[in-house]
Amino acid sequence: MAHPKRRHSTTRRDKRRTHDSLTGKQLATDPTTGEVHLFHRAHVSEGNLFYKGRVIIENYAS
Repeated sequence: MAHPKRRHSTTRRDKRRTHDSLTGKQLATDPTTGEVHLFHRAHVSEGNLFYKGRVIIENYAS
């Protein structure tokens, strides 16, 4: 296994870790139903499956 010959400073370590934080999910509002859902995902509203503001499958939840 490789080991560093010299110690890396905490600043160098922290610069490498700046991108490790989590980000929130992107949410969209359906123009037809007003439901909040994840981007590029179909969602169920009033028993119907919607995608891009259109009904894909009716009576989906039954």
